Amino acid sequence: MDQESCMVRQIRSLDSDMQTLVYENYNKFISATDTIRKMKNDFKKMEDEMDCLSTNMAAITEFSARISGTLQDQHAQITKLSGVHTLLRKLQFLFELPARLNKCLELQAYAQAVSSHCRARCVLQQYSHMPSFRGIQDDCHAIMERLAQQLRQKFRDGGTSAKELSECVELLLQLDEPAEELCDKFLSHAQTRLEADLQGLETDILEFIDRGCNEFVSNLCLVIASYQELFVNRPQEGELASKNIPQMANSKLLVFVDTLAARYFSLVERRIQEEKGVGDNSLLVRALDRFHRRLQAVSKLLPGSAVPSQGTEIVIQAARERIKQYLSALQSFYLDSLTDVRQALAAPRGPPGKEAPPSLPDLLTSLSNSILNQIKSVLASVHLFTAKDITFSSKPYFKGEFCSQGVREGLVVSFIKFICQSSRQFCESAGDRGGSTPPVLLLLLSRLCLDFETSTISYILTLTDEQFLVQHHSPVTAVTALCAEAREAAQKLLNHYVKVQGLIISQMLRKSVETRDWVNTIEPRNVRAVMKRVVEDTTSIDVQVGLLYEEGVRKAHSSDSSKRTFSVYSSSRQQIRYAPSYTPSAPMDTNLLSNIHKLFSERIDIFSPVEFNKVSVLTGIIKISLKTFLECVRLRTFGRYGLQQIQVDCHYLQMYLWRFVSDENLVHFLLDEIVGSAAHRCLDPSPMEQSVIEVICERG
Repeated sequence: MDQESCMVRQIRSLDSDMQTLVYENYNKFISATDTIRKMKNDFKKMEDEMDCLSTNMAAITEFSARISGTLQDQHAQITKLSGVHTLLRKLQFLFELPARLNKCLELQAYAQAVSSHCRARCVLQQYSHMPSFRGIQDDCHAIMERLAQQLRQKFRDGGTSAKELSECVELLLQLDEPAEELCDKFLSHAQTRLEADLQGLETDILEFIDRGCNEFVSNLCLVIASYQELFVNRPQEGELASKNIPQMANSKLLVFVDTLAARYFSLVERRIQEEKGVGDNSLLVRALDRFHRRLQAVSKLLPGSAVPSQGTEIVIQAARERIKQYLSALQSFYLDSLTDVRQALAAPRGPPGKEAPPSLPDLLTSLSNSILNQIKSVLASVHLFTAKDITFSSKPYFKGEFCSQGVREGLVVSFIKFICQSSRQFCESAGDRGGSTPPVLLLLLSRLCLDFETSTISYILTLTDEQFLVQHHSPVTAVTALCAEAREAAQKLLNHYVKVQGLIISQMLRKSVETRDWVNTIEPRNVRAVMKRVVEDTTSIDVQVGLLYEEGVRKAHSSDSSKRTFSVYSSSRQQIRYAPSYTPSAPMDTNLLSNIHKLFSERIDIFSPVEFNKVSVLTGIIKISLKTFLECVRLRTFGRYGLQQIQVDCHYLQMYLWRFVSDENLVHFLLDEIVGSAAHRCLDPSPMEQSVIEVICERG
């Protein structure tokens, strides 16, 4: 019963589907029935028409047979008469040809005249032995000579258009004019027109290129196309085929195009060289793009021409020149920035109410940021050469050599090297005071080069590589090599700064020693003013260097260096040092004791390279100053009070200088040397009491 009920449901479903199909296709069934009924009617009508047509064809055939039978006897005569009629028409054409040609000449219908003459030329040549045909041939020759003369005159006329020119050449070739002579005349005429296009190209670079492309290059392409159609691609028939005209014409065309293009390119190169301004590079790039784009038409029209490759070379050369100009602009910008920095450093400090000049860190940040921003701006301008919408950017040069050797090496690396080189030149100035270069500028530049070494160089080169997708196929300068060069420049500048500042202080000390009579001087009551000036200048240098460099590492100070008096020459040390020479019964020689002391002292390298920190810089300056003081003392002779004045001065220096150096023992040693050297050169070596020295220095 379940199975039966299932089958009933299926039968009902199928009945429903069938009914649906019938209802849906009812209209189609009706339409099909009507169509079949109509087709039956049409075919019946067509059968009647075919029967009628068959009857008519039979009648026509019968009628044609009767005509043929009637005319069969006269058929040969009719054919003969038809042939005579055709011949008479040809003869009539020949006899009327001179008049027809004259008429065409009057109406300037040159093409029709040449066509008529070409049709009759072979017949006239064949029957030229007959007097009547000979006369017609001579008349036609004379008329065609006049026509050729008019065509030549029109050809030489500078006002003819390209279409008229092409028509003239076409007709003259049909009149058996020498093809080589026509080629030369055609190219000469075209050259006159194209040179006129080259005359007025004296505007801004984009308009210059536009006019050159729209007038000269377009007309050149038209000339090439017309010339090829007339001489190169023209079908060669008869005697012309044996003369190999296309090859001759093509070689002449290549010479013509290359000569004119060379003149155009020289104008373009000269105009590009006049683009010295580096403000907006987009105008030049767009002009070069249009120039390169239009020259591709010449390569399609004239595959063997060197014009497109020469044009590409001009674009490449312009890009190279642009990079040189940008490098020169960057160098000028850097030198101008240095001038601004020097002026800011030389600006006098105004009263408290006025705006203070920028500090050293501000100047350094400003200089570094301005250089970096200028490099980014130049890279953005140069990047226009490799933009995707520029046609020549797909050339191998702009994908490879331009990016690596041009932008990276020729521009960025060269500029960084220029900064390092120009900075090093400040160290080569003559004179003890470093020429006209202010010492603080040396300090600033050393910090700039050090910052370049630590971060700026790698940032700039990474930015360049990412912007220009530089692929290092050819050798390029490594980042490490540039960083090493920058560090070397920073080291040299800092060494020179130490030397210059040391020599400035040394000069004060030298003059103070050389201008004083140390034998007849009075008993010391004060510290000499020059010593106070030395301490003041050293403090000023310490502040100056501290603005740009970190503190650095000092050795641990001994307990006596922090005493209020900062005494170096304690009574015990003083007695040990001077008692042998000042006591009459001294068993040992002073020189021997001094030499033994030196043997066990650490050697001091006065001009050793300094490290990039404040303590090292100040240590170097103080070493140079005290060494100069020592050497000046060695050249003088001292009285009792002279020696005592040196003692006072050295104690005063020790009170303040120890805090600036990395190792206070260095100051101890050099000041000991100075006092000891003065004692050895003293006529009456009577040292001053330590307590008195301390009182004088405290009062000072």
